[in-house]
Amino acid sequence: MVIPGKRVPGSGFRDTGRRELGALEPIAFTRSAGGSEGFVKRLNLHGKLNGHGGCVNTIHFNPSGEILVSGSDDKQIIFWNWATKNKTLSYYSGHQDNVFQARIMPFTDDRSVITSASDGQVRFGQIADNGHVNTKRIGFHQGRVHRLAIEPGSPHIFYSCGEDGVVQHFDLRSQSASKLFTCTSFAESKSTVQLNVIVIDPRNPNYFAVGGVDEYARVYDIRRFQSDVSSSMGQPVNTFCPSHLIGSEDAHITGLAYSYTSELLVSYNDEVIYLFQKNMGIGPDPQSTSEESLHDRNKPQVYSGHRNSKTVKGVSFFGANDEFVANGSDCGHVYIWRKIGGELLRVLTGDKNIVNCIEPHPRFPFMATSGLEKNVKIWTPTAKKPIQLPSNISEIMESNQQGREERARMLQSPDIIMHVLRLRGHRTRTSIDRRHASSDHSSDEDDEGEAYVLGFGGSDIGHEDDDPRECNIS
Repeated sequence: MVIPGKRVPGSGFRDTGRRELGALEPIAFTRSAGGSEGFVKRLNLHGKLNGHGGCVNTIHFNPSGEILVSGSDDKQIIFWNWATKNKTLSYYSGHQDNVFQARIMPFTDDRSVITSASDGQVRFGQIADNGHVNTKRIGFHQGRVHRLAIEPGSPHIFYSCGEDGVVQHFDLRSQSASKLFTCTSFAESKSTVQLNVIVIDPRNPNYFAVGGVDEYARVYDIRRFQSDVSSSMGQPVNTFCPSHLIGSEDAHITGLAYSYTSELLVSYNDEVIYLFQKNMGIGPDPQSTSEESLHDRNKPQVYSGHRNSKTVKGVSFFGANDEFVANGSDCGHVYIWRKIGGELLRVLTGDKNIVNCIEPHPRFPFMATSGLEKNVKIWTPTAKKPIQLPSNISEIMESNQQGREERARMLQSPDIIMHVLRLRGHRTRTSIDRRHASSDHSSDEDDEGEAYVLGFGGSDIGHEDDDPRECNIS
């Protein structure tokens, strides 16, 4: 039975024919065909964008989708005409360590770029008519800054979060940062929660969500910060977490994404991906939630088969109406699932090592991906016929599952726990020393960066004498 008003997934090619005959308006065609499973199954490699000298940690389309911007371990920012695979602009970011985020601000004629990096800086780049780029540090965290979030439709407002647990609010009109709060645990200790990701609800930009080194995705309301200066500003309005992960000491979040209907995707390190509806929240304080109410909650949709262990990977919706979910994997593949039901539809070979970034095109069923290789890959639905899942997909998924189980067993070993604590202490001391050094100097001297791998498993356990400049950062 067809539900009135609900589009049924199809091949997309019927809509293409209708559009060519003028029977379908451009916007309607984009929304209909852009969510077609037929296009997903025909995604094919359009080309590679080669130009970076290190791992590509961030990719982002401008609002029109004509330009792709990328940032890398080489500290360069590159603008691409992705359709022709050509660079249009390249400049030094001003960061002293690996670039994690590069975003073009909307409604700025693609002249304003915000970036963040492993050096804790948040920088603002302005592109002049002659192509010269002036960059300026406008914010700073005491730790790595993995993600920035732009207020939808705003050329001025964005947010940052860092491993220091701090969330900052920026207004480019003043080119300054305002600290909103420090994220703390719900335990009595109120320890700082290192943050990996921040996203804004596109349907209601008053709400933003953060995730990091504990099990909870926290949702906040910016209006509270605009009207309240009390110590309770850091209290979320809602939290989300799968019931079985509540109380876990190992679970932490690497990726979040909002759909256009305020659904929240949450990707956990060495776990799976969950899709929460708005009514699946635990409330502002999980500690006060009864076990009975947790048991009565609807269960989130699950997406599995990949592995997310070694790096801070994002997660994304795909399709004109967010019909699909996409994610990278430690096995070097891109996984695409049907959002409703969680069926795996497509697996792309995205990297020889690890895929970290998935960036859907804002208008069409195209996709950009990047990982540990020094390039960006562009995918378009140009295959002559639908491409099936790899013949060895069961073995790939089984290997990913075994890796997760092996890591879980190893984490229970006291020797491994002490080893990890020593490594974290060493990295924290190094990081703090670097932050103080960079904050004491106003110059933008180039400096070699420390590589960062999140988590470990099997033979992936690092050693204190490993080369810190290997290309292995998220």
